[in-house]
Amino acid sequence: MSPAMVGALIGGVAGAGIFLVILRLVALRGLDLGVRVMPYLRDLPRPEWAVRVPVGAGTARSVFGPALHNAARRLEQVLGGAPSVRRRLERAGLDRTVQDFRVQQVVWGLVGFALAATYGLLDSWQSGGASDVAPLLVLCGLGFAGGVVLADQRLTARVRDRERALLLEFPAVAELLALAVAAGEGPVAALDRVVARSRGALSGELARVLSEVRTGTPVSQAFDTLAARTGVPLVARFAEGIAVAVERGTPLADVLHAQAADVREAGRRELIEAGARKEVLMMVPVVFLVLPVTIVFAFWPGVVGLSLVTP
Repeated sequence: MSPAMVGALIGGVAGAGIFLVILRLVALRGLDLGVRVMPYLRDLPRPEWAVRVPVGAGTARSVFGPALHNAARRLEQVLGGAPSVRRRLERAGLDRTVQDFRVQQVVWGLVGFALAATYGLLDSWQSGGASDVAPLLVLCGLGFAGGVVLADQRLTARVRDRERALLLEFPAVAELLALAVAAGEGPVAALDRVVARSRGALSGELARVLSEVRTGTPVSQAFDTLAARTGVPLVARFAEGIAVAVERGTPLADVLHAQAADVREAGRRELIEAGARKEVLMMVPVVFLVLPVTIVFAFWPGVVGLSLVTP
């Protein structure tokens, strides 16, 4: 074995040992105070930093984090629209900042850039290296822009899915609240009971309202905040109705029953409207598929008979 191979082997073994030692030190480091306290705060939403980061992820974040944050800052300067992004993050129920979302957009853009660069390099390699550099740069730029736009569209899709889930869960949650209030419980106790026995997007919003109430916020103000935060008009009207009922002392159970009935009626009306819009699409296979096949089956024997009879 040559001296160069021996040196490379020794260096590789030493590097692997140092890497294993670093990984072990990262695994044995103590937990932060916030991570130790968060399990006892059951009513507050659990942030992402409270989850234990896998071994090695912290090192990668410390290495690539500053560059990604700088790129995200530049992307924010180019695109703008921070209030719109913050509003959509709240409506999607994501506990992230605008800077975190811009970092995610940069990562998606880099993935698109890498895919476009890989395709360009493979195409250049197959063509014998005679391809021009300018189309490759344009393709990589389009890949980066496509990744950024795809991340933004994914956030918008998550907002739509969550609002649809809120509408689907609303009648059942409103009925549960009405039953709890009609049984003699107060608004906070009814919220606690419903949040403890339900899961979903609306239950998460009510859990956030409950946490705000338990930290000293008045019930009406907490529901007003929910009405301003949500993007669903029916849920906003529901929160405003509860806030007004709590402030003025009107029967809360009647308000909740009426709200649930309004949502069911609105869902039924939307279903009828969607069915009316789909009638035209339902006629497409009938007109362009079933009808031509029926005509062919009706006239084809006559055409064949005429061809046999006609000399």
